[in-house]
Amino acid sequence: MSMDNTAAQLLGPVMLDVVGTKLDQDDLRRIADPLTGGVILFARNFESRRQLVELTRAIHAARPGVLIAVDHEGGRVQRFRSDGFTRLPPMRALGQLWDADVLAATRAATAVGFVLAAELRACGVDLSFTPVLDLDYGESGVIGDRAFHRDPRVVTLLAKSLNHGLALAGMANCGKHFPGHGFVKADSHVDIPVDERARKEIVEEDAAPYGWLGLSLSAVMPAHVIYPEVDKHPAGFSKKWLTMLRRDMHFTGVIFSDDLSMEGASVAGGVTDGARAALAAGCDMVLICNAPDKADQLLSELKLPASFAASAARISALVPQPGAASWEQLQADERYLDARRVIGELRAG
Repeated sequence: MSMDNTAAQLLGPVMLDVVGTKLDQDDLRRIADPLTGGVILFARNFESRRQLVELTRAIHAARPGVLIAVDHEGGRVQRFRSDGFTRLPPMRALGQLWDADVLAATRAATAVGFVLAAELRACGVDLSFTPVLDLDYGESGVIGDRAFHRDPRVVTLLAKSLNHGLALAGMANCGKHFPGHGFVKADSHVDIPVDERARKEIVEEDAAPYGWLGLSLSAVMPAHVIYPEVDKHPAGFSKKWLTMLRRDMHFTGVIFSDDLSMEGASVAGGVTDGARAALAAGCDMVLICNAPDKADQLLSELKLPASFAASAARISALVPQPGAASWEQLQADERYLDARRVIGELRAG
């Protein structure tokens, strides 16, 4: 779905979720709110492909041009797993293949990106929050095999291939979790992780895919991690980190906050305080998930920032152009079928 410049101005800075497999009146009210610009789906919103298509159509009808997103990385973070959806490997499998065969790994990464995006777009989903660019230090339980590799150069090259696959299916990308969530053991969903390392090490290692290694990204999601050598605030609430991303790393895409209902966001205060802090720090869009009461509070209390026009234009650029192949068309698409075969061989190996 494409939008003209007028419609782009109507997209707000809040991405929220829906309760079930169909929209109820509260869902419709929240989606239609002027502050809403995106809807994120979870496994609870999926029971079949037909139902998912009906749900995404209903969301787009409730708010034309709204961005529908999902965390659909592969491995243990894949929201839709049945009714024909390809089981995607964890990104660590691509890193392990790289160590054995670089060309095979880049081909497989492109295949994963293409299948991931083609299947989602066939069901009306606009964006997946992928790739994970965190380094695989082997310590983080929440990141773990979601990471490609320990070497930021390998992470960058595999992410480039995966992003190419996404683009072939008409989908943008979102690198996460800036500047890096792989070193800390704590899970920001339930804790407030702190990374005590020096700024130089974090920037030259973990943040390298965003910076000097030159990975082109459509969007970035910062980590709910505090890096006290740089700032007392988590990266998603840190003007220092987000200014570094924009100014020093020349990033021009969308910056999403991670979920404001996560424990790692609690240092910013209540949900509205957190949203204000994230937007003031440089985020374009804030996520509020799994807490309808907090979503209602945010929509009732948050005011649209005066400078939001630039953010609205960036967000609208993530909405894919029309013309995605249907599920039936994919089943006759040789490029898609070949990509699925590559993924099957990777999983079998």
